[in-house]
Amino acid sequence: MKVEDILRKKGTRIGMVRINETVATALRLMKAENTGALVVKDVCRTEGNTVVGVISERDVVRALVDRGPGILEQAVSALMTRDPYCCSPSDTVRHVLSLMDEHGIRHVPVLEGATLVGVVSVRDLIRRQLEELPVDELPIAASAAESWDFPVVANQ
Repeated sequence: MKVEDILRKKGTRIGMVRINETVATALRLMKAENTGALVVKDVCRTEGNTVVGVISERDVVRALVDRGPGILEQAVSALMTRDPYCCSPSDTVRHVLSLMDEHGIRHVPVLEGATLVGVVSVRDLIRRQLEELPVDELPIAASAAESWDFPVVANQ
């Protein structure tokens, strides 16, 4: 299976933030997009839109622990991962999974040449794997969960 198959199914909506926006703005965008990472773009009149990095929830949490809440007012450029690992639409899902595993990342920008065409997340890959499971395997897990007996205690 290829990355382009994932993008065709998921669509090409890409969560992005400009390099000079604040980390707080990036977090608001992540919440609005329901994503754990944004592609960081550098918008220049002469160079156009250029992918310069990725900022993730993990980047923000680590910076909060290390530097405190003041980082929320810093520019995204202070926390982002520069020169992120990327893939192309013709790459295999196996290749993307290998990138994610080897580098401890969950989001991979998809570039066609220098043009950003999408982002593949670990969630996208899990969703695709679930779709490929035989139909008869899914109800077994559901029925097993339904048969569990948990005590219910009402608040008094």
